[in-house]
Amino acid sequence: MFRPTMSDALKASQAHAWSLPNILTYARIATIPVVVGCVIAEDESLRWVSLGLYIAAAITDFFDGYLARAWGQQSALGRMLDPIADKLLVAACLLAFADVGTIGGWSLWAALVILSREILVSGLREFLAELRVSVPVTKLAKWKTTAQMVAVGFLLAGPAGDAIMPGVTIIGLILLWISAVLTLYTGYDYFRVGLTHVFERRP
Repeated sequence: MFRPTMSDALKASQAHAWSLPNILTYARIATIPVVVGCVIAEDESLRWVSLGLYIAAAITDFFDGYLARAWGQQSALGRMLDPIADKLLVAACLLAFADVGTIGGWSLWAALVILSREILVSGLREFLAELRVSVPVTKLAKWKTTAQMVAVGFLLAGPAGDAIMPGVTIIGLILLWISAVLTLYTGYDYFRVGLTHVFERRP
């Protein structure tokens, strides 16, 4: 019976490095500095450009995973970069919002909670991966991600959106707080499992 070796897995991953799903992920990462630049330029017309790019990035986030599965082009590189791209996009946007004052005061704490959780959970996942322990993504965690992504979308429109429909920024801030609360709650599951393995005795 043929068993794939590490060399075979490496070759398969390299072969898929420039597959369409991975190219979509690369494109999503490449849009990040452009989105941030449009925000910190403090030009209302560029806010719509940033929102358009953000929506395009969100669409590619769906299609890269879907196409990778449908076409059998899943790779270790894609699995690594996909969540990194999502987290970089959200983190960069939150920092840009803080810089231009779209979020400020108490709302900065919501952004801090979200950023801190992503950093801590990423480290915890790496630790658990070494122990071959996986923590499944819950439905609540998916709702958290959805609220977070929608919040960033509203905040990208920000003052440009308020000029057309007052309250766009407020809606974004409310969703940001909702995602921050869900972030704390869902983050607890990761830490509960992680700490169990940190303090358990091993031979």
